[in-house]
Amino acid sequence: MIPFELEEPATLKQAIRLLDPDDASVRPIAGGTALMLMMKAGVFRPARLVSLRAIKELSAIETQPDGALRIGAMTPLSVLDRDPLARAHAPVIAQTLRTLSNVRVRNVATVGGHLAHADPHMDLPPVLIALGAHIVVAGPAGERTIAVEDLFAGYFETVLRRDELITAVVVPALGGRRAVYLKCTTRAVHDWPALGVAVALDLDGAAVRDARIVISAATEKPVRLAGAEAAARGGALDDDAVLRRVGDAAADEAQTITDGQGSAAYKRQLVRIYVRRALMAARDRAGVKH
Repeated sequence: MIPFELEEPATLKQAIRLLDPDDASVRPIAGGTALMLMMKAGVFRPARLVSLRAIKELSAIETQPDGALRIGAMTPLSVLDRDPLARAHAPVIAQTLRTLSNVRVRNVATVGGHLAHADPHMDLPPVLIALGAHIVVAGPAGERTIAVEDLFAGYFETVLRRDELITAVVVPALGGRRAVYLKCTTRAVHDWPALGVAVALDLDGAAVRDARIVISAATEKPVRLAGAEAAARGGALDDDAVLRRVGDAAADEAQTITDGQGSAAYKRQLVRIYVRRALMAARDRAGVKH
C-alpha cells in the first residue's frame, strides 16, 4: 500500500470538514473490512482516510417516540446482532446477521459502512428496504434523509456525495408485519449469496393486505419487485397457485446478472424458487395453517 494521511476527528462536524467533495482519494473509513481489502489489492489508493471510530455520537441504538428504532452508523454488526432493543424491534435483523460473513468481520464491520460500500451481495440492505428503513445523512449543508431503497445508484454506487456521511439508520416499527430473509449461497451459509430475498408482509389471516419483496446479489443493486408485490396483494398464502404466481412474477421482473455466483438464467430460476420459499416462511411464522 502507498502512504496516506489518517485523520481521527472526535466530532461529526470535524469529520465532514476533513472530507473533500472534489477528491475521490479522500474517503471516510468506518470498520474498514472492505476498504482495506481494496487498498491491499491496489483497487483504491487513498490520499487521506478520515476515521470515524472516535465519534461517540454515531454508536447509539435507541427507540424513538414514534416507535422507530434508530441505529447509529458506527454500530458494529455484532453489537446490533446482540442488542435487545433491535432483537425485539425487528427479529429478522438478528436472524440475518447470524449468517453474514463471520464473527471476526461482524465484530469490526459497521452498519453505516455496510450500506455505504454498496456491494450488491450485502445481506442487510434488502432486509432494511423490506422494512421501509431510511438513513440519516449529514453534510456541510446539514442533514437529509434517504430511503434505503433509494440509496443505491448501481454496482458499488450510492447517491451519497463525497462530503456526506451516514449517521444513522432508522427502522420503522414492524407492527403486525412478518418479515423474512433467505439467501442462497454456492458454498457455506456465511458466504457471498447468489441471491438474497427479503419479504415483509401485512397479513389478514392467510390473505396478503400488503407486501414488500426485495432481492439482492442476483442484481446490480438491491431492488424491490413491484410486479411481484402486486401479484401477492389480495392473494392467500395457503393457496399454492398464489405462491407460484408471485414467484413467476418475480422471476419475470428480475433483471439478474452473471457473476462468480452463477449465470443470469440460473439466478432468475433462484428468484422464482426463493421468493416462494420466503412467502411460505413468512406464512409459517404468522401461524397460518395450510
